[in-house]
Amino acid sequence: MSDTDKAAVEAFRRDVVEPSRTSLVIVDFWAEWCGPCKQLTPVIEKVCAGYASKGVKLVKINVDENKFIAAQFRVQSIPTVYAVFQGQPVADLSQARTEGQLKQYLDQLLAQLPVASDEKAQLEEIAPLIAMGEELLAGGEHERALSVFQQIAQMVPDNADVASGEARALVALARLDEAEAVLAALPADVAKDQAIDRARAAIALARDAKPVADLTGVEARVAADPDDQEARFELAGGLMANGDRDRAAEEYLEMIRRDRGWNDGAARAQLLKLFEATGLEDPWVAAQRRKLSQILFS
Repeated sequence: MSDTDKAAVEAFRRDVVEPSRTSLVIVDFWAEWCGPCKQLTPVIEKVCAGYASKGVKLVKINVDENKFIAAQFRVQSIPTVYAVFQGQPVADLSQARTEGQLKQYLDQLLAQLPVASDEKAQLEEIAPLIAMGEELLAGGEHERALSVFQQIAQMVPDNADVASGEARALVALARLDEAEAVLAALPADVAKDQAIDRARAAIALARDAKPVADLTGVEARVAADPDDQEARFELAGGLMANGDRDRAAEEYLEMIRRDRGWNDGAARAQLLKLFEATGLEDPWVAAQRRKLSQILFS
């Protein structure tokens, strides 16, 4: 091995192998005379820069100046792009020629590999704070929950779980326009998250809800005629608006049992909104889903 090759190997070890112990290193083999390389380079550089906080690092290798390294990777044409992790190639990204394609590859790799990143470290740091905010919100301490979520939002803007918590705290405080503004300000990819769907459902329920100071009258109507779906629907909405989700769910379930198709399935639609607003993984939702299934399939 020539001195030139030795120097190239040492540079590769320093720039690629060592960083790949914890990072995902994208190795781009290129040359000055390569037209397609010039088209692909800006795409790779832009995407890798955007993924830097996720633990992605870009290393460009000129094949004319590093023939030995190119030979080791069996590079037969350029551009050739490999993803390297823990010293080993883990994917050939050469077919990715657009931002969307490259991001899809990187997302798949990052989901599978234990890549260290600033983003992961930050998420681990805020997880207990998010849990605190959710606990305060569940315990009815809405102002404190809002304060916690707003403070976390300053640390990690555009985080779906944080934005959802902030919006739901605002809903609990009857500040619906502000809750909608929080969600409207999110980037499109974050706005698709399931946590944001939960916040939207909470806003929709709050918009529909009409707090009733005294439910005695509507309760009497239901007692007088148990098949009065309109009265029972009004009762369920009033219970929901007053914060009694258990009884509200009971009334919606009873409506479905009596006439599941009433008003185009309005009771079921409201119940599903309630499930989504509560959180689909919540044990309470699981219990209510079982009740719904028993009614639908009995």
